[in-house]
Amino acid sequence: MQKNTRRNIFVAATYGGVLMLGLILGQYYSNEQRTAAGGVLDPLGVDNSYKIQGMMDLISSSYVDSINMDAIQDDAISHILSRLDPYSAYLQAAEAQNLNETLEGTFEGIGLEYFNLNDTLLVVSIIPNGPADKAGFRVGDQLLQIDTKTIAGVGMPLSEVDKMIRGKRGSALQVLVKREGYMLGKPIKVIRDQVNVSSLDAAYLIQPTVAYIKIRRFGLKTAEEFKKALKELEKRGARSIIVDLRENGGGYLHAAIQLASEFFKDKKLIVYTKGYNELRKDYFSSADGVFPDGKVAVLINENSASASEIFAGAIQDLDRGTIVGRRSYGKGLVQERFELPDGSTINLSVARYFTPLGRDIQKKYTLNAFVSPTSAEPLWLMDSTYVHEQAFVTKGGNQVYNGGGIYPDVVVPIDSNALSLKYQEINSSSLTEQFVYERFTKKSPAYSIENFIQGYHLPDKEYADFMTFLKNKGIVLSKKQENDLHQLIQTDIESLVGRFYFGRDAYFKVRNRHDVFVERAVNVLAPILN
Repeated sequence: MQKNTRRNIFVAATYGGVLMLGLILGQYYSNEQRTAAGGVLDPLGVDNSYKIQGMMDLISSSYVDSINMDAIQDDAISHILSRLDPYSAYLQAAEAQNLNETLEGTFEGIGLEYFNLNDTLLVVSIIPNGPADKAGFRVGDQLLQIDTKTIAGVGMPLSEVDKMIRGKRGSALQVLVKREGYMLGKPIKVIRDQVNVSSLDAAYLIQPTVAYIKIRRFGLKTAEEFKKALKELEKRGARSIIVDLRENGGGYLHAAIQLASEFFKDKKLIVYTKGYNELRKDYFSSADGVFPDGKVAVLINENSASASEIFAGAIQDLDRGTIVGRRSYGKGLVQERFELPDGSTINLSVARYFTPLGRDIQKKYTLNAFVSPTSAEPLWLMDSTYVHEQAFVTKGGNQVYNGGGIYPDVVVPIDSNALSLKYQEINSSSLTEQFVYERFTKKSPAYSIENFIQGYHLPDKEYADFMTFLKNKGIVLSKKQENDLHQLIQTDIESLVGRFYFGRDAYFKVRNRHDVFVERAVNVLAPILN
């Protein structure tokens, strides 16, 4: 998009935002003028483009109180963008930076993940080869003090702790630590540095010839990380692959195209985009994929969105693999980022994307008419039904459809237990984590990761103790609910224990032991196992 176009969009959004504010304040001003003696509000210009700037100048020069014009402008821009579609948004500088760090997979800090356990931060994960790892931190450490500031037992918000830990690359901090019940003799000194966070959650052989790779997001280095992981797994015997995109909300468009390119040896149309102000643009694979022939199964669910749907749609339309799971989210709008001088950004929907066969998978949406036009957070009504609106036929003879999201080739039914209000209440409470970290983190396990994954199962007594723990925290389950949710909760606890002891890979290895999505995918790939 040309620079002038971007500038015009910003100006239009800014003016539009002030216009909305003007309509609100203007009505109040008009009402006041009817009862007060004095002048009349004159027209601010014949050309409508002058109205907005005139209103801004008027508020700045004549409003009764001192006001923050920058804040008003921010709110006005957000107000306008939020009513265009569910995804156009205004991000202030800090929000934009956080999004950039997430998608680029880097930030400046020390590389610790912690959980607030009884008002003390417990280290539950350390990024390998990061500053904290190199400085000597261990999973299970309790953080008591940062430099001269006590952080344990004082009710300090996690946001404040995050600010203290993050900082400029090369700067130092000292952390007082309690380990296995004893305070270390001196604080651990750690030098902040650039921390790299992989966009892959797990990569391992789930069967002797089947690779499993779970992708958390489509970031700057996703394709590179995926290629490296897959090559290692191929050396160990992988001949087919499960790509897990469940709960993957998307990311960069080009990252999805790069990843899809790894599955084709010829140049293929992966996706195309077009919009009212955007001509059609086609995006092709690079024709040098590292895995052009092996069998592929892609896992999706209702939270697989955007870039995940671009990848899954290309794999499905081009008969390259089998989509397993549940209908994806249905986000088919492309946002372009327009950076502003103060570091804030406008993420504006500029086009729709279409799968290789031409499917528009955007779910229908309408602004809730019952929401006040001055509401800060509009409610979009999303069409949750799936209707086979238009049929497309792949070269292999498979029928695929428009209708809001990618509909899988192999459907995994919804687990009513996982959707139950009681299970959702437990999940949202963080009580499972609290129970695990209080009970299973006192000392290191006496078994290997292989033995844990293959043989560890939560004893019935531990499950009964968890039910008692929940009851004491105000969540009471009936006997039927205890039985119905037993497998789900047991898997949750076992996975957290595995992650604490052995890292992120272990978490997914344990979860996948009883995962019906994974079981269906393995069955799809089964012929190649013979």
